[in-house]
Amino acid sequence: MKLVIFDVDGTLVDSQNIIVASQQAAFAAFDLEPPTREASLSIVGLSLAEAFIILAGPHAPIEGLVSAYKEAFGVLRMDPALAEPLFPGAEECLDGLGERPGVILGIATGKTMRGVAHLLDRHGWHDKFATIQTADGAPSKPHPAMILQAMEDVGAAPHQTVMIGDSSYDMAMARAAGVLPIGVSWGFQPVTALTEAGAHHIVHSYDGLAPVLDAFLAGDRQAAQ
Repeated sequence: MKLVIFDVDGTLVDSQNIIVASQQAAFAAFDLEPPTREASLSIVGLSLAEAFIILAGPHAPIEGLVSAYKEAFGVLRMDPALAEPLFPGAEECLDGLGERPGVILGIATGKTMRGVAHLLDRHGWHDKFATIQTADGAPSKPHPAMILQAMEDVGAAPHQTVMIGDSSYDMAMARAAGVLPIGVSWGFQPVTALTEAGAHHIVHSYDGLAPVLDAFLAGDRQAAQ
């Protein structure tokens, strides 16, 4: 058995435009100067509270910003200009993995379960993931709890588990949990941040991810590294 865990934002889904717009709306609600786009995207992967502490400072109205963000996100989601498309090859990758014997898929994301439910509804993925870990039920990344809970859910050991993500938080979380960290370059953080956080491999497309996962699924963790 092998457990393959995916991050969502920046890994499966290109949600950068709606994230930035929702952050700007939240800051505007409190007459605060919004962060730059680069800063906005640098914290994707963290829970909302942790993200706003970094962006606005610990003395900002964090709970209010979180609530305003969620409200704005729900409204902006209806705007076609702020669609959250899957990255090229993501669906094909998940479909292929789901057909392989002994492969179990999971999610570990800074999204809430409500946000993940919307994703599952939109793509018909309710039966695709055996374990879903969100900001509602675990400490924010890079704490390893999401991965540890995912492994416990399905009975996987660290050497049987891989974490795929686009952020330094994903890579640090994977290392803390003792699983194989694979970084993707098409997300919201620079590759240098991923390698510095401990990514064992960086892939540049879902086609490029395939041979790395093939090696891992064949039991050759060294080759996957």
